[in-house]
Amino acid sequence: MINSEQHVTVEKNKNKHMKKGIHPENYRLIAFKDMSNNDVFLTKSTAKTSETLEVDGVEYPLIKMEISRTSHPYYTGKSKLVDTAGRIDKFKTKYAKFKK
Repeated sequence: MINSEQHVTVEKNKNKHMKKGIHPENYRLIAFKDMSNNDVFLTKSTAKTSETLEVDGVEYPLIKMEISRTSHPYYTGKSKLVDTAGRIDKFKTKYAKFKK
């Protein structure tokens, strides 16, 4: 049962709104691109960028990522190594002489 004091508190809280001036106002749709598999998804963000990308005929600000939920092994269940600089090939060439 609600007593009279609790009822007054509930009524006061019903009329409260979010504080003004503390939330960002520059939320906008941004294209995030996974550079390892070229997957693109749109979401709202306040991230700053000077690059853009056209998606379905609309131009959006672009944020490039090295890895996302569509390429990370934890989410995909696949073990995948992304070698963008050829480091593994250099390592294998360098230490091939020690191979028995």
